[in-house]
Amino acid sequence: MPEQPNEDSAHVLVVVENLPMGIDHRVRKQVNDLLASGYRVSVVTRRDPANARYRDLPGMTVLEYPAPREPRGKAGYAREYGVSLGWAAVLSLAARLRGRVDVVQFCQPPDIYFPLAWMLRGLGMKVVIEQRDLMPELYAARYGHASPAIESLLRWCERRTQRVAHHTLCMNETFCRRATEAGAAPEQLTIVGNGPVLSRVSAASASPALRRQHKFLCCWIGVMARQDRVDLLLRGIAHIVHDLGRTDCGFAILGDGECFEQARETTARLDLEPWVDLPGWLPEEKVFSYLATADLGLDTSLQGEISPVKILEYMAFGLPFVAFDVAETRVAGLGASVLLTPGDVESYARHVVALLDDAGLRFELGETGRERVRADLAWERQSTAYLGVMRRLSQRSPRHANPRARAAGSGARLRASKVAGAGPCRRCRYGTACPRSGRASRPRTPSAEPGLGRRRRPSRRGRARPR
Repeated sequence: MPEQPNEDSAHVLVVVENLPMGIDHRVRKQVNDLLASGYRVSVVTRRDPANARYRDLPGMTVLEYPAPREPRGKAGYAREYGVSLGWAAVLSLAARLRGRVDVVQFCQPPDIYFPLAWMLRGLGMKVVIEQRDLMPELYAARYGHASPAIESLLRWCERRTQRVAHHTLCMNETFCRRATEAGAAPEQLTIVGNGPVLSRVSAASASPALRRQHKFLCCWIGVMARQDRVDLLLRGIAHIVHDLGRTDCGFAILGDGECFEQARETTARLDLEPWVDLPGWLPEEKVFSYLATADLGLDTSLQGEISPVKILEYMAFGLPFVAFDVAETRVAGLGASVLLTPGDVESYARHVVALLDDAGLRFELGETGRERVRADLAWERQSTAYLGVMRRLSQRSPRHANPRARAAGSGARLRASKVAGAGPCRRCRYGTACPRSGRASRPRTPSAEPGLGRRRRPSRRGRARPR
């Protein structure tokens, strides 16, 4: 039975900038598990209607700020990050004024929160950095390259971030290596993947109507940012339909983002509207219904350092997928997918068609992926590591415990010290055990007896200065 948070429960503050918490699947999974484990949780996030379901949950506080405008260009992102950092500072301090906060978790990128992290660390919070992306690589994936000055700045931010962190949550081994290069100690790193919740996967049901009278259905899911390369996906679909003549397959591209309107325009320009469905952002239940119906998953990312969430969800549903052969996609999907030379759109299209025509291979790849998720990659397996980190960091010292527990602990130490013949407190020489400092007493020695210890420093008044 889930524990119920109360005023003495440990308190975790989560700061997320990239998405509203109501549609950030990873934050939602973390928050749900923290609440079920008896923590109090506050989340600093941009305002969105999807946050409504969390506003009235017991033990939950949603601290929202006005959603910034969708950025256009590098200056727009700089402005968005600056505004979000300012709101995060104000709302984090508001959370602290309401009561004690034990742990603050920053969901990054962007790697801009280290000044705020130092301030909150000074107020007694333990700092957890959740590294979801690597800014230099992300910048290069979006804009083609990073100048030496930009590269140096982004690496500097990584080092400042790791310096302030008590612990860092990494998505994969690549992120762990980068965190170590930035100064993190290996014992301060924990890999926490982002697999789906198996109970939600099991609850999903197929809907033949989603095929729209096509024999096959292929799915792509995610946020349509520039680095996700939906343009390559649409070029591949155009090759399948127009050049290879496969008109019996429908393609559902689920999600939205900065490239959503561009994807619609490209779909119309390439004359793909009868085969491509772009419904926009959908709730998880509807997305999972698509995956339960589909025959094949698709991914066209070229980022080698990322473990795409979409491929874990494909695997959970027993869907084989076609993707480009980049490092972390290979680590997660080897044996459950067909991996191809990065950027080769025509080869990608041919292998999609070949896999659709080979039901036996699809079944074999799908079952391999399904078992891997069940055994290791599902959120139920990753959550144990996440909660373990929070449990260790939220353990309070005696001076942070509630007054009743502190008084009881002081009495127990005093009784134990009398039995053991312990000496006075190191800090204030209070009797045989100090209930204020909570520190272990040292054994009684002659030098610790009154009058035999360290001599009192004589007053400077009237004392000759030594030559």
